[in-house]
Amino acid sequence: MDPRPGPHAGDAMTGRALCRDCLEPQEPAGRCRACNSPRLVDHPELPDLTIAHLDCDAFYAAVEKRDQPELNDRPVIVGGGRRGVVSAACYVARLYGVRSAMPMFKALKACPDAVVIKPDMAKYSRVGRQIRKMMEETTPLVEPISIDEAFLDLSGTEVLHGGSAARTCAALVRRIEHEVGVTASIGLSYNKFLAKLASDLDKPRGFAVIGRAEAERRLAPMPVNRIWGVGRKLLERLEKDGIHTIGDLHPYEEADLMRSYGVIGRRLFNFCRGLDHRLVTPDHAAKSISSETTFDTDITEGAALQARLWGLCEKVATRLKKADLAGRTVVLKLKTDRFRTLTRSRTLGEPTQLADVLFQCGVEMLQPLTDGTAYRLIGIGCSDLAPGERADPPDLLDQRRARQVQVERAIDAVRTKLGQTAIQRGRALALAADNRSDQGQTTSSGSRSRSTPRKTKSP
Repeated sequence: MDPRPGPHAGDAMTGRALCRDCLEPQEPAGRCRACNSPRLVDHPELPDLTIAHLDCDAFYAAVEKRDQPELNDRPVIVGGGRRGVVSAACYVARLYGVRSAMPMFKALKACPDAVVIKPDMAKYSRVGRQIRKMMEETTPLVEPISIDEAFLDLSGTEVLHGGSAARTCAALVRRIEHEVGVTASIGLSYNKFLAKLASDLDKPRGFAVIGRAEAERRLAPMPVNRIWGVGRKLLERLEKDGIHTIGDLHPYEEADLMRSYGVIGRRLFNFCRGLDHRLVTPDHAAKSISSETTFDTDITEGAALQARLWGLCEKVATRLKKADLAGRTVVLKLKTDRFRTLTRSRTLGEPTQLADVLFQCGVEMLQPLTDGTAYRLIGIGCSDLAPGERADPPDLLDQRRARQVQVERAIDAVRTKLGQTAIQRGRALALAADNRSDQGQTTSSGSRSRSTPRKTKSP
């Protein structure tokens, strides 16, 4: 059976139910009248809803299981070693309580028999692009959210695909499963907020629908942090004010919520009523570009931190150039051995694409923080992005800038032709040597005796 969407004899009938296996629309029944499958989607508004959210199921882990079928029944965790965090956990591992962003040592304590695989972001990106292409062949209105999920507006595609938006979505996830080898879940509704909410209701291989008539009733008992943008701090404020569920927001006027919680008060007012006026926008500009790494052992020494920082600056600079963007605000991120996150930022006079500039700025922000505190993660990034043509303009007061631009462009040209490892900067070699020297003075690189007094610094 061809998994691609296309005209179908049964589509002349606009039933309120749909078979997700043979794509036959029909009236509600226990099983499909055509193929006897139990996988029916049944909703009175099914033929009329056109906003979808597609989210692949445990994407990184699913790709690894696809490539290693012998792992199909095993708990699989994708993450950065014992000192890292969980990037993804398959649904078998989730039965043991493993979750994304959980520290790896906690995940392995919960599921000691798990197979741990280091992330292969290049592979995941290739598969993500393959899925993205399938989405864009389905509708031009695709708004990516991450490597494996996106919003789709299927308004007006009924004639093109010979059926409702619901049928087109079912055909798309079936095609992804057949051609890519991973599964995905669909949320279908009349706006983005509800479509995203619905996609989480029936995972994995799910297809959930929230219609207009039921929206407020379905939302009312849900925890208020199911509203996008309600993080830990806002949740604490809301709960302190007696607001625990989405339904608890209903008695409040928009002006009252905005007075208490700021601009997000408008979103709280609208979303609790099932209202979301945001459009699906295909060209969603990046707000920041960054890179970070989690260490296998804690690091306290400045030279060792700088050695890690330089490699991240080169990665960010490469990504900026590929995206034809430049960053004006440089952001440094550190996480202590006690999982406390510190961030520092500095705004440059002009946007940059240069690894050298990112590194110099990062080191200036890093130095006051290398006070004996042990760190488990470091990251660097750029925000306040601008077009690449505005990057690193000539500076009459700093003749080194032109030299830096020339050197970095020459290195980029060599790496484009011969690969990323074809040429290394002297700074990288010097930092590596300093790092080895520091390691020789300690019993364990980057680790610290537990008897050493811990020092903390305000974020």
